[in-house]
Amino acid sequence: MYDVIIVGKGPAGLSAALYTVRANLKTLVIGKDDGAVARAEKIENYFGFTGTISGEKLLKAGEQQVLRLGAEIVCEEVLGINKGENFEVTTTKNKYTGRTVLIATGQPQKKLKIEGLKELEGNGVSYCTTCDGFFYKDLKVGVLGSGDFALHEAEELKAFTRDITIYTNGRKLQCNDDYLDVSKGLKVVEKSILKLEGEEYLQYICFNDGAKDTLDGIFIANESASSVDFARKLGIITEGTSINVDREQKTNVAGLFAAGDCTGGFKQISTAVGQGALAARKIIEYARGVSSNISAEL
Repeated sequence: MYDVIIVGKGPAGLSAALYTVRANLKTLVIGKDDGAVARAEKIENYFGFTGTISGEKLLKAGEQQVLRLGAEIVCEEVLGINKGENFEVTTTKNKYTGRTVLIATGQPQKKLKIEGLKELEGNGVSYCTTCDGFFYKDLKVGVLGSGDFALHEAEELKAFTRDITIYTNGRKLQCNDDYLDVSKGLKVVEKSILKLEGEEYLQYICFNDGAKDTLDGIFIANESASSVDFARKLGIITEGTSINVDREQKTNVAGLFAAGDCTGGFKQISTAVGQGALAARKIIEYARGVSSNISAEL
C-alpha cells in the first residue's frame, strides 16, 4: 500500500514526489515515458540555469533527485485507475494500491481523424467502457486501438458482450505478455479505417479496401490511456481535454488530485513544477488525515 501514487513522471509528477517523500509518505511514480518535455532539445526559460539544458537532462536530474530521497519510480504504462476504499492503479505489468493519486500525465493525444467519428460521439462512439459498456449488452462492439490499452478495454467489455472486435486501423497488434491471452480470444481486424457510418447511430465501420462491418458501438482506445480517459471512468469533472481542479489542485473526487498540462492553463515547466508542489502539500494533508482516521478506527 502506497500513501501516494503519482501517474506521470514529468515536471509536475516529479515535483510533487519531492515533497511527498520528504514528508515521509510512501510514494510511487509511474510513467511510460517522459512526455513532451523530454523531446525539448533546448530549454532556456527555466529558473536557475545560466545556459540551456535539454528536457531529457532536466527530467533525468529530477528522477535522480526523487530516487535519492526515497521515492520509487517504475516505467510502466498505466491502463486504468479505479476507486474503492482506496485507489487501484492498473498497469501493463502490475496493480498498485494507494490512499491518494495524483494525475500528472500531460495533455491527451490528438483525436483520430476518421470521418464520422466526431459526428457519432455519444451515438455509438464512446471513450469509456466503464461508463457505456452496459448499454451494449449482448451487442456487437469494437475497440479501436492496437496496444495494451485497447486490450484492457476489450477485457472490461467481456462483462457485457462476447462479440468484440479489435480494429487496429492499419497497425499490427502489439501487446505485453500479460495480455497475450486476452488477444487470443478476440477477433482482430488490421485494415485501415476509412470512415464510420450511421444515420442517427453508428451502423458501419468502413475500410479503405471498400469492405465494411456492421457494428452497434465502438470504443476508442488508441495509443495510451490519457488523463481524460482516467477522468471519465472516475467521474472527474473535465472541460474539453482538461481536468477541472480547484486552487489546491483537488478534483471533485476525494483523494484524487491533478497537476501540470492535464489541467489546462499555461503550459510551461515552471507552471507544472509549481502545481506539483501545491498538489503535494494538499496530498500530504489528505494522506495524513486518512491515516489518522484509520488509526482511530483500529
